[in-house]
Amino acid sequence: MTVTTIEPQYMRRILGHFCSGITVITASTPDGPIGFTCQSFTSLSLDPPLVCFCPARTSATWPRIREIGTFAVNVLADRHDGVSNGFARTGTDKFADVAWTPGAFGAPVLDGVIAHMECRLWAEYDGGDHTIVTAEVLDLHASQDENPLLYFQGAYRHLQPRNDSGVGWSS
Repeated sequence: MTVTTIEPQYMRRILGHFCSGITVITASTPDGPIGFTCQSFTSLSLDPPLVCFCPARTSATWPRIREIGTFAVNVLADRHDGVSNGFARTGTDKFADVAWTPGAFGAPVLDGVIAHMECRLWAEYDGGDHTIVTAEVLDLHASQDENPLLYFQGAYRHLQPRNDSGVGWSS
């Protein structure tokens, strides 16, 4: 069996063909709210209720949230391109001009998100250049009136109304 070397940029481009939603992971600290954009998020288990996400090992925010132990996963709506970009930056006040309220367990829930889950850290696993985080869901809510912000082939995408040929996309 021959082992092929897979170039990271090529892998990123190919895996970009998998459409995903965008989340912002948030927590409250004594110094104020913190958070980061996270594309790699999924449901993991119904019993017990678990979700999974994968922050980069280079994240400066995840270690701070890990120390707190509880956090919110905010699922962004299709109008949240700017929120996603803002929480993806380092060295800025990510909560400037972003309205939020404390959730039932104190983590920041961003206004207008289509769903949010407040969670407690369950476990972490090595994931190469990322950490695989599993979290127990403590509380969750959703809005049925919003469409999700999607990421596909390196760009934000928005759902369009169905037509005869299926779902349309827009960038």
